[in-house]
Amino acid sequence: MEWLQLIYGFFMANVLGYGGGPSSIPLMYEEIVPHYGWLTDEQFSNMLALGNALPGPIATKIAAYVGYDVYGWFGVSVALLATALPSAAALIILLQVMQKYRQSPIVKGMTLLVQPVIAVMMTVLTWKMAKGPASSIGIWQTVIIAAVAFWAIKRLKLHPALVIVAAFAYGGFVLRYTV
Repeated sequence: MEWLQLIYGFFMANVLGYGGGPSSIPLMYEEIVPHYGWLTDEQFSNMLALGNALPGPIATKIAAYVGYDVYGWFGVSVALLATALPSAAALIILLQVMQKYRQSPIVKGMTLLVQPVIAVMMTVLTWKMAKGPASSIGIWQTVIIAAVAFWAIKRLKLHPALVIVAAFAYGGFVLRYTV
């Protein structure tokens, strides 16, 4: 029956995750960690960091990882189908609808109003995920690492994958002596 939970969990997160990966990550988190307990907060955080360092859409990487962890290779298949199928079907249907009504003020308003909701969801997820590092390496070190990462991405225009690799290196070579 766990494979049915995989289908339902990833299907719901991806059907309701309007806007792609950033909006579906908090929904996946709610299904994966608190609802089904497939991963802990720390495991989810590590999986998300690793997934962001790899190429490709984050939702499929999360589905593959959790699917394999929960139900092996069959779980990978089920979770990936539940993740990709709704998006593909919705994309085909919505592209036709959007093409027909692309100048409508209602459609423009809908897309503009959902952006703050996604921003709030990402902020809440960031807050939840920051609790793990803050408790293990300390609040100040967590804030400094986050600030340096933000600065590197915004000011230096470094690709986020490079910042993630630098954080892996820092954690592996520096933090292992302090934790």
